[in-house]
Amino acid sequence: MPGWSCLVTGAGGFLGQRIVQLLVQEKDLEEIRVLDKFFRPETREQFFNLGTNIKVTVLEGDILDTQYLRRACQGISVVIHTAAIIDVTGVIPRQTILDVNLKGTQNLLEACIQASVPAFIFSSSVDVAGPNSYKEIVLNGHEEECHESTWSDPYPYSKKMAEKAVLAANGSMIKNGGTLQTCALRPMCIYGERSPLISNIIIMALKHKGILRSFGKFNTANPVYVGNVAWAHILAARGLRDPNKSPNIQGEFYYISDDTPHQSFDDISYTLSKEWGFCLDSSWSLPVPLLYWLAFLLETVSFLLSPIYRFIPPFNRHLVTLSGSTFTFSYKKAQRDLGYEPLASWEEAKQKTSEWIGTLVEQHRETLDTKSQ
Repeated sequence: MPGWSCLVTGAGGFLGQRIVQLLVQEKDLEEIRVLDKFFRPETREQFFNLGTNIKVTVLEGDILDTQYLRRACQGISVVIHTAAIIDVTGVIPRQTILDVNLKGTQNLLEACIQASVPAFIFSSSVDVAGPNSYKEIVLNGHEEECHESTWSDPYPYSKKMAEKAVLAANGSMIKNGGTLQTCALRPMCIYGERSPLISNIIIMALKHKGILRSFGKFNTANPVYVGNVAWAHILAARGLRDPNKSPNIQGEFYYISDDTPHQSFDDISYTLSKEWGFCLDSSWSLPVPLLYWLAFLLETVSFLLSPIYRFIPPFNRHLVTLSGSTFTFSYKKAQRDLGYEPLASWEEAKQKTSEWIGTLVEQHRETLDTKSQ
């Protein structure tokens, strides 16, 4: 394969950084452009100290700036699009999420067509498939089954519509007369070092005597390690550039999981942090059906107050559904088409994440000591 170049959007994020770390090991890669709205100084430094001869270009810009995106895409062979706002709590305004996740993706697809970028990989989410009910049971689901989220909540809705746009764009003619090839990856709930979600859970627990707040006692999920999700993106980039593999990949979506055991959200938080003295909240919690209807009442209050006051419910029906359903998926299709095998085992992923949690505890030790006095 000739020399190639790659643009990674959302490169300053949890997943984006890991993709870049793996990209620098790719053969014949000449340039990586890393794009985000803002890079922390330590992230910038990390990109400039990757120990590679590959050119790394740092771009700070807005995914809604069409002219900037077109310039960022000039001369690029592959776009890996991870930039997104992830919020299932209702804190971030709906329009903001739709603008970034959906309009931003549409802008980027158009920029690829105008700049003649031949390959586009979209970081989607299992949320585009559901679950639609806390009673839903999907065990080791696969792509041939028809699972589609019916939620109007901004995050699952925007990711679903963005994925549809990406897959519909497959086969589009690009400006140089070639063809745009696209695919989408749907990772499960991602964990690992530097996870913003885990970081928030741990810091919150440190402020409450090491008790982990419950986010899902009753659900069954198959969380996936961030390093394995990043690896799947690398394999998708290889696949779309390989004329032998590409016909099977383009226009397709893939569930990305690994060999992490099926468990509840609470269980994985505990498993990863118990070495550092954290424990699960043993207090009684409302049954899921009651929580669901309470969430409905809170959402109704929020809607009625919306003309005069922005009330954000402490939880919503979508969150309750996520925390009460059985929703797991197999990675066999990615294994078949992409050659995907998890890079890190469950034991390795668990150890690395637990060690990172230990550094978090060390950083916030003073908080913990103060609370325990």
